[in-house]
Amino acid sequence: MGLELKYPFLLLLLVPASLLIYRFAKQIYKSRTTEKVTILSLRLVIFFLLIAALAVPQILLPIKAEPIVFLVDRSASFEDKQAQILDWLDKSVEAKKGEQTYSVVSFADGAVVDQSFSIKKRSIAELTGKINNAETNLEEGIGFASSLLSSEQGGRIVLLTDGNETEGTGKDAAKLLKNQKFELDYVKFNQSFREDAAITKLDVPPSLYVGEQVNITVGVISNTEKMAQLRISLNNQDILQEQIAVKEGQNQYSFAYPIREPGMAVFKAELVTDKQDAFIENNSLYAVTTVKGTPRILVIQGKQDDSLTEILQSAGYVIDELIPEKLPTTLAGMLQYQSIIFNNVSGTRVSELQMNLIEKAVQEFGTGFLMLGGEDSFGLGGYFKTPIEKLLPVDMDIKGKKELPSLGLVIVIDRSGSMSGNKLTLAKEAAARSVDLLREKDTLGFIAFDDRPWEIVETAPLEDKKKVIEQIRSVSVGGGTNIYPALEKAFQELQDLKLQRKHIILLTDGQSAAGGDYEALIEEGKQNNITLSTVALGTDADRRLLEDLAQQGSGRFYDVTDASVIPSILSRETVMTTRTYIEDNPFYPIVQPYPEWTAFFKNGIPKMNAYIAVTAKNRALVPLISEKEDPILAEWQYGLGTTLAFTSDMTGKWSGDWAQWPEWPQFINQMVSKSLPQYDSEPFRYTVNKESGNTVINLKGTDGQFLPLEVSVVSQTGTVIDASVKPTAPGEYEVIFPNEPGMYFLRAKQTSGDGQERLFQTGFSVPYSDEYLLKGTNNGLLKELADITGGKQLASPKEAFRPLMEQPKRKMPISEQLLLAAFLLLVLEILIRRLGFKPFYPLIALFNNTVRQKVETEKPSIGQLANAKNNIITRQENKRWIKQDPVPEMKPDQPQPPMSAASDKKKRIPVVSQEEKEARMKRLLEAKKRKR
Repeated sequence: MGLELKYPFLLLLLVPASLLIYRFAKQIYKSRTTEKVTILSLRLVIFFLLIAALAVPQILLPIKAEPIVFLVDRSASFEDKQAQILDWLDKSVEAKKGEQTYSVVSFADGAVVDQSFSIKKRSIAELTGKINNAETNLEEGIGFASSLLSSEQGGRIVLLTDGNETEGTGKDAAKLLKNQKFELDYVKFNQSFREDAAITKLDVPPSLYVGEQVNITVGVISNTEKMAQLRISLNNQDILQEQIAVKEGQNQYSFAYPIREPGMAVFKAELVTDKQDAFIENNSLYAVTTVKGTPRILVIQGKQDDSLTEILQSAGYVIDELIPEKLPTTLAGMLQYQSIIFNNVSGTRVSELQMNLIEKAVQEFGTGFLMLGGEDSFGLGGYFKTPIEKLLPVDMDIKGKKELPSLGLVIVIDRSGSMSGNKLTLAKEAAARSVDLLREKDTLGFIAFDDRPWEIVETAPLEDKKKVIEQIRSVSVGGGTNIYPALEKAFQELQDLKLQRKHIILLTDGQSAAGGDYEALIEEGKQNNITLSTVALGTDADRRLLEDLAQQGSGRFYDVTDASVIPSILSRETVMTTRTYIEDNPFYPIVQPYPEWTAFFKNGIPKMNAYIAVTAKNRALVPLISEKEDPILAEWQYGLGTTLAFTSDMTGKWSGDWAQWPEWPQFINQMVSKSLPQYDSEPFRYTVNKESGNTVINLKGTDGQFLPLEVSVVSQTGTVIDASVKPTAPGEYEVIFPNEPGMYFLRAKQTSGDGQERLFQTGFSVPYSDEYLLKGTNNGLLKELADITGGKQLASPKEAFRPLMEQPKRKMPISEQLLLAAFLLLVLEILIRRLGFKPFYPLIALFNNTVRQKVETEKPSIGQLANAKNNIITRQENKRWIKQDPVPEMKPDQPQPPMSAASDKKKRIPVVSQEEKEARMKRLLEAKKRKR
């Protein structure tokens, strides 16, 4: 036990206190009354108590419990030691002493508690905490473990790791431990041998021209000699496969390949070995280069045949023609093209992911986009509220049209258990989009079914779209699947309504548990002008039944494997039901005054047969319009890219005389040329590094100008990464974002003082973590961490629970008790100062009577009689102090003054001289002798 002051410097206040003590002593000496002495003494004690309380005194009490935290590395490079670690922990816990407690914490890229503090000896069977094992962050692990300990109690951290940190700085965390008086021990585990080979380098030039030979350099490291296969691909197409002999240590291989196509070229190197490989994560790397040359265009072709591809190829463009299902599913696949064309493509054949990737390629990297019309395009293609509609200069819906036919639509959606998750969510979102497409006077019903139908929205004219959408989105998953009762209810709801269009959309992913007379139901519906379309979702749906129902119901059948196209299907069905989005009255388009387009029509304007009605967006330019002022050709800037919409087709069926027009090829080339990006691929040089768990891109401008820079980083999946940009020097910048291995794309935009814009785009790879490179145990770092805190390497599990170097102590502050005592003394001082000693007279009198009785009852000895004189004087003096009245000194022979009436009430005690006292004592002794 001991005493400690938290703020000892406050004791300096005792200096003025000493002066006060001196002053109080003088006052006490001058005033000999008990009341004043007591008041001054109390004030002095109160003052000392307050000073002591301000210094925060703490009593140090010993603590028997010693907390121990076992910090276990669960990163990928150390995962083969987990069984050995558990065995070591069990042996260590067995050596625990009674009052000691322990906890187990796992760490890698982050930290988690596997077992909270416990005093019981229990076997640790498994480390169950979920953790990302792709990094080793000693700093974060040690910091987390120390947060479980108290600096007042002390404690020890036992580190079980290979010491190969890939993030953070463990030394910084160890220095904090030292300041907190925590100990850090470590356990050395010998790494077992594991075969591993890794690609450590893939280098290609940052930019090339079409026809150049690209030099590809691949670095490989291995801890054994082996044969392996090296594969190199370009934009997901294999260009090289070679069997290589890998030696132990570093290896380097070089290859050459001719570049034939322009655009962004993404190279990937992969290593495949026959023998066991410790980590597959380190067997591949990416590299990116920009190839300059003839623009490369991706044409997504619909069902029709036309001359679009031939026209573009004759203009010198490099063309890739694909069906919608073959669209790239990565951002790299989109960025290898300078422009993308949808030629009468239905949105039901394009997934939500592919649409998002196109939108990001246009907005962030300047890729062009052109949509051409036809019966499967624009609103008829189901693009309402999709990323494609977002990037186009036109809205798919027709605004301000009053001549649309009246419509009744009932949506029937499966809510059985198999629709749980993303399926039902997308189905509800699709129905919500359909509601937005309808007018308020249109009729809508929504039925969800499982083993019975549930009427979510009663079939009636729309009045409150927001309320209806909320009702649709409230549908939850139910039980089984029974189609017929729900479909029968939908037909019943529509049959008696007086509407020009009546349509039912049925969506299910399963097979009906019971049958029904579908044919009779649909025939009766046809007599009431009701049509039916069906959607089969997934592999378990009854395709044959649904296809037959759509055919009998004069509707359309959709076979869907990707649930993300459901919204496009339902919006397409809603639009097609009206049949008024197609304007099929031949007309002559009207040319607006835009010089780059008017030059084509000097010799007149060809007749056009039909187009799809859309609405131009506010900022769009509309060079061609119809007689009804609907857009025929519209363009605008979306982000960094230019997009165009041509609402007629390429075949001549809708475009009429335009397909035979002499300027037709030049007109198509002009649309494609307008969509091509305008950016420079050389204004910056860049390097990619890893610092403190972040990826850092260092951009250096070629001109060294200190100008604002706008940067966007996008992942391979099209996700925009939250990145920060800061200038570091004139013309130099740092782009920082969280480190995550993978393929990324960078777009930089810089605007000069005169308004000139410079655009730069490239791709780069963030390589795998060093965690996947086997390096053995870092004994040097572990010893250094232990030395900082006074810890050591543990030779046996029992040492983990050895006594701490400094006995932990618990601090108990007593400031409150001191303040309470000061307060009570202050109350006492106030009582004495205000009331005097009168309230205490009974206690004092009782004390005096007790003393007197004791003297009178005891038989005094000769020595006691000799001291009687002093006792008598003492009692008289006590009476004088009690009365607090000064008495004048009287001579022995001086007669006493007569007592007045006032003096009867308050008797005074006469002052007796020394001679009188001695005479009285002599007479008293003589009287005692005679009595004997």
